Amino acid sequence: MDESELLAALAPRLRQFTAVARTEHMTRAAEAIGVPQSTLSRGIARLEHDLGVALFVRAGRAVRLTRAGRTLLRHAERAVAELDAAAREIVTDADAVRGRVALGFLHTFGAEAVPRLLREFRRTHPDVRFDLAQGGNDAILQRLRAGEVDVCLTSPLPTDPTLVSAPMYEQELRLVVPVDHPLAAHRDGLPLAAAAGAQFVGYRPGFGLRSLTEAWCREAGFVPRMAFEGEDGETLRGLVGAGLGVALLAPSSHVTPGVVELRVTHPRTTRTVGLVWVADRPVGPAVRVFRDFLRRNGPELLAPPRAGRLGA
Repeated sequence: MDESELLAALAPRLRQFTAVARTEHMTRAAEAIGVPQSTLSRGIARLEHDLGVALFVRAGRAVRLTRAGRTLLRHAERAVAELDAAAREIVTDADAVRGRVALGFLHTFGAEAVPRLLREFRRTHPDVRFDLAQGGNDAILQRLRAGEVDVCLTSPLPTDPTLVSAPMYEQELRLVVPVDHPLAAHRDGLPLAAAAGAQFVGYRPGFGLRSLTEAWCREAGFVPRMAFEGEDGETLRGLVGAGLGVALLAPSSHVTPGVVELRVTHPRTTRTVGLVWVADRPVGPAVRVFRDFLRRNGPELLAPPRAGRLGA
């Protein structure tokens, strides 16, 4: 018998052999692996015939390993352990479609981007469940570090070496002003410095766009005067429409009465949106599948048509 024939003879019967070798009893071994004793006895006899050696010395239903049997057992246990590990890995990967993902994201992504993303993901993974957490950049990164969320969509991307960031796309922020504001006439765009004398409405401290707004205004040569602070972009847009100030906000597909969105010519008011997770933290299969899906498809699904895509 050559090596390939020997492997073909061994592979189907390794579990039967190891069960008998461990129990040293035919009846108990048959019960342990759930086969009739007669089937087990014939399998062991056939294995000994194919190998051309005796593996057991029999004394009724009790058995004892021969020298050849001990040699085979030493290798068979390793082989069975590897097969068991492979089976567990296959089952675990299959369970990816029945897992749970805790996703954190900025409020600005909640109305359109995240629903669009989840709809597309669930076309192929309909049984994955999601725990959704919205918040400011600082808050969702804190929840990520604490293990309360598995991955988050945020901006600006952190520089923390314990976190991994995958850029998705660049989002342009516009200066949103009341339709009757003097700045509204600059429909072709204007430098941010032109808004130095205006009152601002904006996000509370701890939100990524608040820190970016302050940084862009400093670059333009002034400190913004915040008259109103909030946590929701559409609410802030409504405050602008009510004539209570101007704001740097992400573009909206919804029409808000009384506001005009203006392109900022200087400085460059764009932010990189990306996926963030904790480096080296073990995660379940569902999280891995979702994370891989986002890295492949996120730049297209998250960004509106006018935004610039970035490779993941």
